[in-house]
Amino acid sequence: MSDAPTPEPPPRLTLALRSHPLRASLSAEMHVRRLPRFTSPARAVQVVTLLGETGDASWRHVRDLAARGGLTIAERAKYAVVPLDDQVLVWERHTEFASYTLLREGDFDAPFDPHFFEPVGAEILAGIPGEVIRATQIAIAARGAPMPDAARLDRWFDPGALVICDVAGGKARLISDFKLHADGYGRLLILDQGLEGDEPAQLVTRAQELGNYRNMALLGLPLAQATTPEVTKLEQRLATLTHDVSERRSEDDALLDELTFLSAELARLAAATRYRMSATKAYAQLSLERLHALDVTPVPGHQTLSDFTERRLTPAVRTCDSFSNRLEDLQRRAGWTSSLLRTRIDIALAKQNRDLLGSMNRRTKLQLRLQQTVEGLSVVAISYYAVALLAYPIKAWPGIDHERTIAASVPIVLLGVALFVSRMRRHFSE
Repeated sequence: MSDAPTPEPPPRLTLALRSHPLRASLSAEMHVRRLPRFTSPARAVQVVTLLGETGDASWRHVRDLAARGGLTIAERAKYAVVPLDDQVLVWERHTEFASYTLLREGDFDAPFDPHFFEPVGAEILAGIPGEVIRATQIAIAARGAPMPDAARLDRWFDPGALVICDVAGGKARLISDFKLHADGYGRLLILDQGLEGDEPAQLVTRAQELGNYRNMALLGLPLAQATTPEVTKLEQRLATLTHDVSERRSEDDALLDELTFLSAELARLAAATRYRMSATKAYAQLSLERLHALDVTPVPGHQTLSDFTERRLTPAVRTCDSFSNRLEDLQRRAGWTSSLLRTRIDIALAKQNRDLLGSMNRRTKLQLRLQQTVEGLSVVAISYYAVALLAYPIKAWPGIDHERTIAASVPIVLLGVALFVSRMRRHFSE
């Protein structure tokens, strides 16, 4: 009996089918927008830049940083985790912006000391492309750390804008004033009150996404405010034109030209603002979803993150929605006014065509009568020449009264010519 091992059968679950071209990218998409797991205490700094035309430059910057550590970042990647000494850089690319999060675990003396991340942080910041839209220093205190006293809070934050609330079902306390400080950063202090596993990373991710999406949503407000005076002028002009259309105070052609120009201006404004207004609505919805996911609980005596977000974000979003609705309403009204004016012009043209056809009909009748008169005269003229020609053979005929015979032939010739002309006219009519 042989002691040779029995060969294992080939695996039956090997997937030999052809995969969809987007399968791998869709799978990877489900794992982006997250921070690596870490434990408190820890410090983080996040910088968010608008991409604009520098999307590839952002990827190249992270690729060069990763190459120093022997890592390779795939082309057109949207997410990367790059270890840099005792720190970790998490880069994520969105549609309009990119975020750079530098994370470092360990104790710290000052929660918002910018030198904590040097020299790595300075090297990263020196080469970041694009324009900074948000920058935040984040400090996650050790579990069980006491609540800072009022003096420290006043030194770190603006007392008049302080936001303190519990999040994650009471497992953490969030403290911030959401203002820019002298170093150009906002500040966020998180007290760990029982976070486990991935919860610290998830909490920081949701809190930052809330702020990032909120800032991106607010980009639509200055555009709406700057464009509103121009929309108001067009609205007033449309009201004047609509009144002129109803009162017939101007020539229709001139009114139609002005309405066409006004409609073109409204279309230009809509095209210039539609993307930003739509993006504002989408970012605002994402912000509210992140706010709901944070599970905010109020702390007596302080405003909460929900109060801060809704009081500032909701009016801005409603302003943008009102601007978009107003612009769409003006486009519809301009279309209705143009349609009304074109209908009036079409009716006027129809009346002109009717009068022209009536004039042509009368002219045709006159021509017909003239033609009938000419035909009558032509019968007489043809008969005259026919009788004259017939007179020659009659006069050459002997033994008859020439004059009486010629006279008797006249009605016969007239009747024959008339019948011939009538038959010819009927033939041509058919």
